[in-house]
Amino acid sequence: MNTPRQDLPDEHIDALYHEVHINTGGETIHAKRAPGRFRTIKNYTMLVWLFLFLGPYMRWDGKQAIMFDIPGRQFHIFDITILPQDVWMLALVLLFFALLLAAVTSIAGRVFCGYFCFQTVWTDVFTWLDEKFEGPPLKRRKLDHAPWTFEKIRIKVAKHTIWILIGLLTGISFTLWFGDAPTLWKEYLTLQAPLFAWITVGTFTFFTYVFAGFMREQVCFWLCPYARLQGMMYDCETILPTYDYHRGEPRGKLKKKADDSGQKLGDCIDCRQCVAVCPTGIDIRDGQQEGCITCALCIDACDVIMDKIKRPRGLIRYASLDEMEGKPQLPLLKRPRVLVYFGIMLFSIAGIIYGLNTLGTLELKALHERQPLFVMQSDGSIQNKYVLKILNKTDKKMQVAVSASGHPDLKLVGAEEPLTLPKGRVSPHTVYVRIPNAKLERDTLPIYFRVQDITTPDHVVEYKSMFFGPKK
Repeated sequence: MNTPRQDLPDEHIDALYHEVHINTGGETIHAKRAPGRFRTIKNYTMLVWLFLFLGPYMRWDGKQAIMFDIPGRQFHIFDITILPQDVWMLALVLLFFALLLAAVTSIAGRVFCGYFCFQTVWTDVFTWLDEKFEGPPLKRRKLDHAPWTFEKIRIKVAKHTIWILIGLLTGISFTLWFGDAPTLWKEYLTLQAPLFAWITVGTFTFFTYVFAGFMREQVCFWLCPYARLQGMMYDCETILPTYDYHRGEPRGKLKKKADDSGQKLGDCIDCRQCVAVCPTGIDIRDGQQEGCITCALCIDACDVIMDKIKRPRGLIRYASLDEMEGKPQLPLLKRPRVLVYFGIMLFSIAGIIYGLNTLGTLELKALHERQPLFVMQSDGSIQNKYVLKILNKTDKKMQVAVSASGHPDLKLVGAEEPLTLPKGRVSPHTVYVRIPNAKLERDTLPIYFRVQDITTPDHVVEYKSMFFGPKK
């Protein structure tokens, strides 16, 4: 993003284009935790992940409010039960969030990475524990290089124990979404949980411990596919944490009024606080890099320094390439890419709302018997055979009444008594429709099957089918 000006000396142009250093795992990044508005925002957005830990304990109508019952092939979300037949809504939900991610990235960069990504959040928690157990960054570096003493072993064991416990709690909390939380806790505590549950907990514990405790920014650099794709979602109008080279260059120490050539220095005093607070260890003054997760902590650090030296804030700020080059900013609602993203998102939301409004508790399909198409009865009536496939979407057995209409002399056989529908399953029922041949004016006519819950008459569903008879 940093495009040098033509009036900058050659040595400063060379400095802007020097090779960017990327930590490939050879050193541990001990980022400084500095206060500021973006750190405050980050602390609040991290709380979103509390829902992972607290959500399974929410109760609704005497049961777990949200549960993804994989063996039973149904999702329970408060009063809504989503079965495999409604999987198209899940596709729309995934489409919505995928486009939301792309839209936000095209507007303001990797906001998800900086504020909401589970890797970023867990790493931030682990580095906070680093500071609590081992002290500030300089002290932590010294401890890492110090010989192993009883005190060092005590500190490291205590910290790593907490890391493992956080990973264990993460794994258990994840599994609680797929079963009744109190029941699963009892099974874990009595060592009677299913093998697959133990494997899942072990996997989450291991990777949480390794990724957030050791790999940290390396996950963003080398493992995360979104980190690789995000560069393609940027354009010249995307606002990102940006170093204002016009104002900051040439940089120099605060006490110097000019460099050796007598040129006046910029506002950057080369304090490197922006580097010290960066969780991935990059220098934002080198321009946009793959390691930047747009957390904007460098902005907080720079603003504090600018306040101290009594210079305006914003040496590092959210800005676009067009702004840095002095070009006019295109309004958000006139950017074609953003409009396309939000258009598809609105389509997804409309589909989800439609699906939820038409979800119902019953689904009905009537399959007409084709061979034979109809049967002539001894009393002169024409009989058609149908298989009614009725889906009960609730988690309780249901008693339903089945009726048919479409002809005044129609008679339904096989559903005189209420039918019992098992919970959360499709049940087939064979019925027959008879109409006197003398009363048939056409060889085909539409008929309507109706299934209604006896205890809750509002739960009703209809299905249109066809009745066939001899050619008239």
